[in-house]
Amino acid sequence: MTETPLKHYLLASDFDQTLSFNDSGLVLSELLGISGFEERVAGLARSNLVQQGGELAYLIRHDPEFRGIRREHLVEAGRRVRLKSAIPALVDFMKRGIEGYRFSFYVISAAPREIVISALAGVIPPEHIYGTELEFEPRLGEVVAIKRVPAGYGKVAVIEEIEHRLGVTPDRVVYVGDGSSDVHVMLHVNNNDGFTIAVSENKQLARIAKSTVLSESAFSIMVPILDQLLHWRAGEIRELFESYGLTLQEWEKDRTDRVKISEVLSLGAPVKIVAA
Repeated sequence: MTETPLKHYLLASDFDQTLSFNDSGLVLSELLGISGFEERVAGLARSNLVQQGGELAYLIRHDPEFRGIRREHLVEAGRRVRLKSAIPALVDFMKRGIEGYRFSFYVISAAPREIVISALAGVIPPEHIYGTELEFEPRLGEVVAIKRVPAGYGKVAVIEEIEHRLGVTPDRVVYVGDGSSDVHVMLHVNNNDGFTIAVSENKQLARIAKSTVLSESAFSIMVPILDQLLHWRAGEIRELFESYGLTLQEWEKDRTDRVKISEVLSLGAPVKIVAA
């Protein structure tokens, strides 16, 4: 008898406000004392000069106040990014897989790759992180070119690249995102019978995503994956959460899953994480 091959799924996630709470561009601006970041981004969005999500890359290359940014500034901004809870648990689950299934977890972000790598250091290997690739002048360290920006259709290209390398079929792709810059890649994944999850109440995205989950815990995305994609029973899902020291306290099951998770720290003190 031959063993049934494992079903291989690619889980790709955005970074800003998906695995983190704030836009990394805002964190970088605050680090450097640059004001008006959100207004500049809004102005670029109105002008349609760059793809949504690629505004920070444009500012770094063309805005006088941002052009002094060095690699060390990006690394420090990454250290200051506030991440959602239970990302290590999510990554560990992806590594272990479950009976009949295995997962590959990648992060695809329009934020500078140095920021994302720094923020997720020790949790997600750099080779599993795609971000805006900048070219630095060797002597002064200034940004002299932008090599790649995974924003808009750029994320679609990255998804297809990873699919090809891993040998994953398009119908076994799960994409998680939070905003308008994820619309193109979600439409692409949906059109190929993949599964899409929104983690914000963005109305445009909510109409496209197959599920929306609102929580401050990154592990919460496993609720719609296990429930709708793999057809686990509620009791099995709760048991999985408990195996990672997480308690699924509330689950308002609907097209939008509002999830409250309690995480037990090593000291034994429970911390409540309340859905947005």
